[in-house]
Amino acid sequence: MKILLINHFPLQGSGSGVYVANIAKSLEKKGHKTCIITPENTSNFSDLKDIKLHPVFFKYEEKINGQQNFNFPCFDPHPRSNLLFGNMTDLQLEQYKEAFRKAIEEEILEFKPDVIHAQHIWIISSIALEYNIPVVVTSHGSDIMGYEEWPKFHEIMYRVARGCKKIIAISNHSRDVIANIFKEDKDKIVTISNGYDKNYFYKENYNKKEIFTELEIDKTYDKVVCFAGRLAKNKGVDLLLQAAKYYENDDTLTLIVGYGEEYKNLNKMKEELGLNNVVFLGNQNHDILRKIYNISDVCVVPSRKEAFGLVALEAIACGTPVIATNQGGIPDFVNEKVGILIGNENILELKEAILKILNNEIKFDSNYLADYAKDNYSQDLLIDKLIDIYKSSLI
Repeated sequence: MKILLINHFPLQGSGSGVYVANIAKSLEKKGHKTCIITPENTSNFSDLKDIKLHPVFFKYEEKINGQQNFNFPCFDPHPRSNLLFGNMTDLQLEQYKEAFRKAIEEEILEFKPDVIHAQHIWIISSIALEYNIPVVVTSHGSDIMGYEEWPKFHEIMYRVARGCKKIIAISNHSRDVIANIFKEDKDKIVTISNGYDKNYFYKENYNKKEIFTELEIDKTYDKVVCFAGRLAKNKGVDLLLQAAKYYENDDTLTLIVGYGEEYKNLNKMKEELGLNNVVFLGNQNHDILRKIYNISDVCVVPSRKEAFGLVALEAIACGTPVIATNQGGIPDFVNEKVGILIGNENILELKEAILKILNNEIKFDSNYLADYAKDNYSQDLLIDKLIDIYKSSLI
């Protein structure tokens, strides 16, 4: 089959982008051909090999031929864009639609897809329905945030739900939320969990001191707590910093990987709390992130909202237990054998859970964690379910 994958966000810096890249690689391994249409605002945007990419360029830090005169819009701020869908002008919205309509039409003529797999019950997915090609849509949760925030997009979303062949929910919680909104189309909903790329995330022994040196940290620590993700309000990094006030000492390091609109505020909070062993690393590639997971004693996912929580799964795949809020799709795969679930906005629970792991009051089998992820959530395992959805849409 030929599958045209279209997304509202770049392949880097967003969960749906990682999802698209992962399934494209898995589909190619299975002998299917893929093409990805995605917004971009940099000419250096992907390391995907042998996969056809069709970027739609937007304005950012460099001038790129044919780019739109505004940045790509988001549901909440992206590391490379602060423009929200709800703040777009009517002219920008029309230009946005036409840019993606042009890209889709070009690939229908050139790539000739059998199926279009669109991300988000949203604008571009609606455009994909204009052609006589089956469309399946994955809801990543942020589109539901958009539904709650901006009623003016409701009709577009209902149009997508009515017109697509299947709606893929990435968690049981997401399935229930979608079914409640799109009641007339709830029979179209199927749940297929997100998968992680086992070629990037796996358990391996690393020398902590060498990794610290690679990260330009000039001190050695016995214990490491890590966070990875977008530095946005809903990710709850401020909660982790407040918890660090209780567990931090000269032998315990907190590594924060990622970037976003809360970066300056979080650095200011770090100073105000007097935290001396918290290091902000900015965005890091998969190889560095794997090393960070592997040298960490625990990965913390303190999200206020979380559609799935792929970061938690990646950490588990590296043999690292997670502490995560009982939000969205996280309870689908985080159990007492791989981590600890805590209440939302609960700093007391968070710091106590971290201390229990750091002090070895609760122990986890790192080999079990890595095998659990590989045996249940590797993208290569989950891709067959997705292929079955594609095939059924052709009937």
